[in-house]
Amino acid sequence: MRSFGLMSLCALAFGAYAALSSAAVTASEQDEADFYNGRTVQLMIGYSAGGGYDTYGRTLARHLGKHIPGNPNVVVRNVPGAGSLVLMNQIANTLPNDGTVIGAVNSGMPFEPLFGNEQAQFDVNDVSWLGNLSLVTSVGLFRKESGINKWQDLETQAATVGATGAGSNTNTIPRVLATLFNLKMTVIAGYPGSNDVGLAMERGEVDGMGSAFLSTIKAKNPEWLAPDSDVNIIFQLGRTRHPDLPNVPLVSEMAKTDREQQVVDLLGARLIMGRPYVAPPGMDPERLATLRNAIEQTTQDRAFLEDASNQGLSIDFVDGEEMQTFFKEVYDYPKEIVELLNQAMQ
Repeated sequence: MRSFGLMSLCALAFGAYAALSSAAVTASEQDEADFYNGRTVQLMIGYSAGGGYDTYGRTLARHLGKHIPGNPNVVVRNVPGAGSLVLMNQIANTLPNDGTVIGAVNSGMPFEPLFGNEQAQFDVNDVSWLGNLSLVTSVGLFRKESGINKWQDLETQAATVGATGAGSNTNTIPRVLATLFNLKMTVIAGYPGSNDVGLAMERGEVDGMGSAFLSTIKAKNPEWLAPDSDVNIIFQLGRTRHPDLPNVPLVSEMAKTDREQQVVDLLGARLIMGRPYVAPPGMDPERLATLRNAIEQTTQDRAFLEDASNQGLSIDFVDGEEMQTFFKEVYDYPKEIVELLNQAMQ
């Protein structure tokens, strides 16, 4: 984190003060250890078991406890519903803010209030953002049997895509693309998690998925990326073409006007923080710092990184303070572009 560098400079400039601060930090760490010793931390996941959020969350939970002072037990609990909005509302309004609850929510969840979702009962600036584990690329894919071989096919041929809840990327992204580019892509929502959507596609209940994280595919369904795969990946949403998909067009390449480009950029902003972790609002600053530091230290833990690598999980850590700054910047987007995207999502 950049703040670590700043702290080092201050220590060099003010040696005596640093010594006193070090003693205070040590006392503070002991207080945190006394609090967590013998306790259980719940890591709640806003989706059903088996999907990408669940896989990342369980991997984090296996290593997080040793980086929290007092080494509490960390247990996982799945709280699926409305694309993780159920869990997000609980975190913001009803769950304890003493540092014993951590939530894993959808990457697009921080933007639900921005887009006027009246069911989003939280303020993105009030809740406690802890860290993000991965910067993501999302792809649209379809069974070859559907006849959808490239995104232009959707201009003339109807197809269905499976989705989870209203605020999820699986739901929002295909709706926006269908409206923005006049694609015949119909969203079938209500699946508990992305794993369930993938199974529905394989069973033929839907033709494809309008948004699937590439990291999840690599971890859970690498066969979809094989040359002889039964699916076609027809577009990707990210900052640049992913090295693994050099021939798959970016959604931004579909845009023909500046306004379409701005909408796509805002849509992509919902994806950047692909695996966000959040805690309730009103946390004690030291407790919040403890959890943020614990997650950051875990992402530097060799055992955690090996565990993640063995499952094909990419780790690109972003700290909680940087997340907060990013969300504030997105909320300053031009109102007319926000409204255009909001209309498309409806």
